[in-house]
Amino acid sequence: MSDQPTPDAMTDAAKPQTSEPLATRQIRIFDTTLRDGEQSPGASMNLAEKLEVASALVDLGVDIIEAGFPIASPGDFESVRQIATTVRGATICGLARCAEKDIDRAWEALKTAPQARIHVFLATSAIHREFKLRMTPDEIVERAVAGVRRAASHCDDVEFSPEDACRTEHDFLCRVVEAAIDAGATTINVPDTVGYTTPGEIYDRFKMLRDRVPNMDKAVLSTHCHDDLGMAVANSLAAVDAGAGQIECTINGIGERAGNAALEELVMAMKTRQDFYHCQTNINSKRLVPVSRLVSKTTGINVQRNKAIVGRNAFAHESGIHQDGMLKERTTYEIMSPEEVGFTKTDLVLGKHSGRAALADRAKQLGMTLTGEQLQEVFEAFKELADKKKEIYDGDIVALVQQKISETVAPEWTLVDYEVTSGKNQTPNVRVTLRRDDQDFTEQVAQGDGPIDAAFWAVEKITGIQVVCKDFRVRSATLGRDAIGEVNLEVEHEGKTYRGTGVSTDSVESTILAMLNAINRIVAGVASDPGELPQP
Repeated sequence: MSDQPTPDAMTDAAKPQTSEPLATRQIRIFDTTLRDGEQSPGASMNLAEKLEVASALVDLGVDIIEAGFPIASPGDFESVRQIATTVRGATICGLARCAEKDIDRAWEALKTAPQARIHVFLATSAIHREFKLRMTPDEIVERAVAGVRRAASHCDDVEFSPEDACRTEHDFLCRVVEAAIDAGATTINVPDTVGYTTPGEIYDRFKMLRDRVPNMDKAVLSTHCHDDLGMAVANSLAAVDAGAGQIECTINGIGERAGNAALEELVMAMKTRQDFYHCQTNINSKRLVPVSRLVSKTTGINVQRNKAIVGRNAFAHESGIHQDGMLKERTTYEIMSPEEVGFTKTDLVLGKHSGRAALADRAKQLGMTLTGEQLQEVFEAFKELADKKKEIYDGDIVALVQQKISETVAPEWTLVDYEVTSGKNQTPNVRVTLRRDDQDFTEQVAQGDGPIDAAFWAVEKITGIQVVCKDFRVRSATLGRDAIGEVNLEVEHEGKTYRGTGVSTDSVESTILAMLNAINRIVAGVASDPGELPQP
């Protein structure tokens, strides 16, 4: 490590100088939720869900959306192609290895986008060269140059990532980066692929590239940090402090292994501490919580309560000392206001007399834009729920909307009716009626450890599809005794994993609905496990 001081020790005078005044330096936000984020086990999204998230990212103000890895599968290709065709307001990016087939496939998916970027990558660290690629340094440079040139023949916006850059020797990294820029790369991403580096080290590495690569001024430096040691956000900010002009991140920090740098934390750190970082982004911070909730619901990955910025406890104060300070002056214990990131002081209460327009407007405020057909389906479910509950809260609306989004697969099986009896020291008895096409099928089961287990048995017997439950979670969408219950489950069938979501004021009904959601995905062949994909 060099003698360059760490970010904590730096004064403004020690920070890298740019051609623009520091106060106006713009940082691009490169969101990879749909690519790297989706590689979280069980976080796979279907096409409709990806389009919904992509649209929300545009509303959020993201500059570049990495929509997927087109060569990985026909489904990934189609999702990138559809996003490139329909989503406007951001650059749409596709990932590719430094191989002609990957790059050509990426361009085929991206070519309809008004603003397209091809992101090529190739491992450069000694450990990857020796054990994964079995290539010499000269061969690495040759392939990197060929890959960048191939991408540049398709579009002007080309990003190159030397995978595992933070464990690559300085001299070789400089050589590869210089060659990639000469070949046509307009963005150079320096990924901490395994989350190994520290803030001081990554500062040194970015400063070194700025000082030693003669053509570095012809490309934007980017940072992509993983969170294996819990330092992804700190490392990304240190890279910005050293001159990075782009940050690669995900909503809620989801991603491979321990995840990526969290977009919401990065944005609010730079916004709240603009006096230190002297930079800004295009992100509309008031959309952070709605988009966080959308991604959480879509992927089935819950946000921990104490998560910075978007967690339910992020602006909660229980300590008497804190409460006293807040009552006297909010800024005694809050460095941001909840409204600034998209929280509301209180939930908006809707009831059975509310109309479609009010429901659609509230759903949009919560980060979800509904089509006419989706609005009608959600409205019908909303009315049914309103008959069961006196008041309907934001959490109820989010759960209902996400249920309908997850049902974009045409349902083979639907629930008609069910009855359940259970008690202490009594074998549960469940009678379930399901419908397929226009025919009803009924099964009565008196077995299992409880009514939910019995419901599983009944659904399996009717549909003829056997599954293994890998994960089962029940949560309350809101507060109160009549709160809507949301069930998220993962089941395994013939070696593949499928997700299911169900919502109801009755936990047994929500379980059956979640089970059917997963069964219908199995019938349609929509697996939730994206498998292992290369990544920078």
